[in-house]
Amino acid sequence: MDFLPPDISAYSEAHTSPESELLRQLNRNTQARMLYPRMLSGHIQGRLLAMYSKMLRPRRILEIGTFTGYSALCLAEGLADDGTLITLEKDDELEAFARSYWNQSPVGHRIDLRLGKAADLIPTLDGPFDLVFIDADKENYSLYYDLVFDKVRTGGIILADNVLWSGKVARPVGQGRTAAERRADKDTQAVIDFNRKVSEDPRVEQLLLPVRDGLMMIYKH
Repeated sequence: MDFLPPDISAYSEAHTSPESELLRQLNRNTQARMLYPRMLSGHIQGRLLAMYSKMLRPRRILEIGTFTGYSALCLAEGLADDGTLITLEKDDELEAFARSYWNQSPVGHRIDLRLGKAADLIPTLDGPFDLVFIDADKENYSLYYDLVFDKVRTGGIILADNVLWSGKVARPVGQGRTAAERRADKDTQAVIDFNRKVSEDPRVEQLLLPVRDGLMMIYKH
């Protein structure tokens, strides 16, 4: 996911508003304790999510994929005074870790965690949502987009993470000889298909930002 030279990345972080102490601790402990810490949004992307949320002042946010709760805290920073963020996570073993940080935040009480498969949970949710953040299993990105689209208000925003997939979207997808390689190809093709789907959707305008692992910003007409 490191597309920029290290010195440029360091310069960008140095000139970006810092993480709060709570987010810094959450970032550090995710890196130290979790098997796939790269799934955490991190400093630059976290500040970008918070900035989008503060500009929109959403009343309702939906996050698909919670992980350790970092991005939820960032997005919740911009909620309207009566706002709520619903976040969906299939791994119930992450709940205690995420809540331990949410409970220390002044916006933590606005985060509503729903455990289960997103494909099962999304149809049970009532819209409209002002902002949706898709950051879950890549294989189902297109499905999540379809399930949530009618629940997003006109003028609302959908954000999708990892749409550059470590640069693999720009390279041909091979067959892969091992199970891991075949799985990687499957995820890469899913992200390619999602990006194409959004680009060909006349109901939206989209902007693919080469931030971290790629962030797609989608505006619903």
